[in-house]
Amino acid sequence: MKSNKKVILIGRTQAGKTTLCQYISQKDLVYHKTQTVQVVNGNMIDTPGEYLERKQYRGALMVTSVDADVILFVQDPTENGTCFPPAYAGSFAKPSIGIITKCDIATKEQLKEAEKYLQMAGVKQVFITSSVKGIGFEELFEYLDA
Repeated sequence: MKSNKKVILIGRTQAGKTTLCQYISQKDLVYHKTQTVQVVNGNMIDTPGEYLERKQYRGALMVTSVDADVILFVQDPTENGTCFPPAYAGSFAKPSIGIITKCDIATKEQLKEAEKYLQMAGVKQVFITSSVKGIGFEELFEYLDA
């Protein structure tokens, strides 16, 4: 990603945040558990899923997001439910977009549910992607480059 915008990726454990970072950075897709906040390529902030899953850690997301220009809410459509509270995007006072990952293994119904979860969380736009298949990134890059 050649954008000058700095983004923070927020989502549940195994939502695909790290894989998304690897794809955007054109690195090999290798799963590893993100244990701490990591800055990737100087413009992507990858966060542990536990920071969203455990309410007492959400403050760390707020503090870390100060350095970001855009908030990326990452939702795995194959999961039942979401960890994003209603209107959560408003907490950040920055542009927030939704990223649905793993579209290559999700059903149409799962994708629709994932989009609803992200919209309820308050995102303005949703991008449907697959890091494994390279789907949906052209539109995302266009948004981030604007």
